[in-house]
Amino acid sequence: MFLAEYLSVLTAQVDQYSRTGLITSSEMKADFRTEKIGVIRGIIEFIDESKLFLTEYIDFRYKLEKLTYAYHYQDKNGQLIFRYDNALHKPRLDFKDHKHLKDKVISCHIPELRQVLEEILSPLAK
Repeated sequence: MFLAEYLSVLTAQVDQYSRTGLITSSEMKADFRTEKIGVIRGIIEFIDESKLFLTEYIDFRYKLEKLTYAYHYQDKNGQLIFRYDNALHKPRLDFKDHKHLKDKVISCHIPELRQVLEEILSPLAK
């Protein structure tokens, strides 16, 4: 798969969820380093004015590999709701992939955008 194809997949996922009426705006961009390596950035705004900021540094040379990633979800006042990332911490965490909550950091698997959107939209749909 090429980076442009992957960006199309992510954009299609966001478009699919936009049909629920729970997403009010979205913007996705890619910075291509090569056809198979690059950075995807996006901002998705939801009906309650919360926002998801996402960044994925992707390498498709051998398989899909998210070298670095962050899915930062915040409320309309800019307060953290959660953030998935694999950034290094000081002091070091005992795990690479993690999720920040308001008062703690927990280990997790690397999420897919679809999973993050489901986590956000599920409470909004109620």
